[in-house]
Amino acid sequence: MHLVHLTPGTGSFHCGSCLRDQALIKALRVRGHEALIVPLYLPLVTERDEANADQPVRVGGISLYLQQKMPWFHRVPGFVHRWLNDPARLRKASRRLGMTSARDLGEMTLGSLVGERGRQWPEWTKLVTWIKQQPKIDVVSLSNSLITGLAKAIKDETGARVVCSLQGEDSFLDTLADPYRDQAWDALRENARHVDRFVAPSHWYARQMADRMGVRPDQMTVIHNGIDSTPFPVAKPDPNWSTIGYFARMIHGKGLTTLVDAFIEMVKGNRVPRLKLKIGGAMTPADEAYVAGLQQKLRQAGCLNRCEFYPNAGFEDKTRFFRDVSVFSVPASYGEAFGLYVLEAMACGVPVVQPESGAFPELIEATGGGILCKPDDPSALAHALESLLADTQLREQLSLKGMSAVRQRFTPTVMAERFDEMLQQVLNA
Repeated sequence: MHLVHLTPGTGSFHCGSCLRDQALIKALRVRGHEALIVPLYLPLVTERDEANADQPVRVGGISLYLQQKMPWFHRVPGFVHRWLNDPARLRKASRRLGMTSARDLGEMTLGSLVGERGRQWPEWTKLVTWIKQQPKIDVVSLSNSLITGLAKAIKDETGARVVCSLQGEDSFLDTLADPYRDQAWDALRENARHVDRFVAPSHWYARQMADRMGVRPDQMTVIHNGIDSTPFPVAKPDPNWSTIGYFARMIHGKGLTTLVDAFIEMVKGNRVPRLKLKIGGAMTPADEAYVAGLQQKLRQAGCLNRCEFYPNAGFEDKTRFFRDVSVFSVPASYGEAFGLYVLEAMACGVPVVQPESGAFPELIEATGGGILCKPDDPSALAHALESLLADTQLREQLSLKGMSAVRQRFTPTVMAERFDEMLQQVLNA
């Protein structure tokens, strides 16, 4: 099977969606498929498998932005586009991620979703033309629903089937300013009619998005994400220090404020002596003021000396991060579609404490590697963390269950098998 997977890159930091996409394509190649991953907007940031980043950025974020602002931009000479799409230049632009105005963000999102009706189409049509020029492609796979504006043209121009993964786009769309939010959802519902199959990472998210997009049940397949757990070592935390770990993007939406507030409450209550907090993950320039505010809060509470921050840690740093973590929590304040970081912690034998919301109850039930608590409640989170840290036997049980489940059932191989089955169904329909 010849498959092309289109995935937006970040240019400068790791994201769960990119890591999932790279693991999936690598595993599909192992299964004998000719699977190609094509970056959009910005270069991909890989962890270990640089071979997955073997394609240039086909639709550069800078060119796309200028096309949205200046409808005549596609007429400029080709060397200008090549200059703008230089990987180093795109990576530099990525460091301004999050600094776009609310209006620009809404315009760009909607411009992509409306496809042929939008100002961006002269740039997007170059990608469709490139796909059309390749040896016959059976399936074009879209990394997320924000690029479904391509679906109709791809099917009409190439005859390929179109499948689309869902990776938490609703939380982004819901933050768009009026009138772009409602218009974007309307465009997404229209685009869904041209997608052969949607792939959701959890049953919770499948129900959520099927309802909001008006998608038929037979258009939706649930395939849990998987990770390569081989490089992740078994954690061996210092018995003299209880350490809480957090590894995700350093933003409010991932629940970092809730965790910091819970940590301060735990330190002041002194029910867990010698307690530490380790915070790692992506931090863009737009996140720096927020993180500085949290550090100031910790300093005022007299807790900053118990905290360690690891911004923009690489893959090797990440695997070392988990080695001395006793418990792990990313108490996301929105309905998380999956949460790859949960699998990473469990792969190291670190039990997790997650809010009873989004896909987390499903993940905890499937793995047995953690416990749940009331969402968006620092005191509830503090109590759950304290109870788990106080119960060595329970931590060991959760550790073994979670590690076994992730290393056996939540792997790229299993994910690719399920994805392959779905592709065969789509092609034979």
